Amino acid sequence: MSIENDVVKNSLRAKMSVVGGMLLIASSPAFAHHPMGGATPETLGQGMLSGLGHPIIGLDHFAFLVVAILLSCALKGAARYVVPLAFVGATVGGTALHLGAANIPMSEMLVAVTVLVGAVLALTKNYLGAVVLSGVFAVSGLLHGYAYGEAIIGAEMTPLISYLIGFAAIQYMIIAGGTLGMEKLARHSETMRAIAARVSGVAAFLTGGLFLAMSLS
Repeated sequence: MSIENDVVKNSLRAKMSVVGGMLLIASSPAFAHHPMGGATPETLGQGMLSGLGHPIIGLDHFAFLVVAILLSCALKGAARYVVPLAFVGATVGGTALHLGAANIPMSEMLVAVTVLVGAVLALTKNYLGAVVLSGVFAVSGLLHGYAYGEAIIGAEMTPLISYLIGFAAIQYMIIAGGTLGMEKLARHSETMRAIAARVSGVAAFLTGGLFLAMSLS
């Protein structure tokens, strides 16, 4: 039996494992999103670690990064790596809005909606062009960045700057690295790439639905 057939046979099992993993993470302390346990970073190092960790342990934020990978893969050439910068830059802007006392009502719910919408676009292969996707990424980035701002309110300038650098860098590294990984996987096996994209899209969709339900409860 070929490797591809093994992957196809086990795809449903993989999806179930992803769902189970999401539920385990949702029940853990990391679900609170804050690498510092809710404490405001006080040093350059704490700010950097908090910035690097927030987009990863915040499951809804990480799910959108997965969605961004899937949508970016549909672009051509350099656009795959340039368009995601609209999201990354907008997250910094969203944090600045939060720190500037701007108010976005129901921000957590809106973050979940961005994950759901992006996952639906990826799963239905309703891919957007570079210009439209840049706009979607920018709006989504403002909402995610606004949520990131909650963890850094009250911090001094040094940890604040390192926090911004940390989460901007890790987000772009994940999106660019994931996109490159999917390209390499496609060159090895288009079937495996399609399965990886489907499993990732389903996981992101379920994550968005879970967070939306929690925000409404």
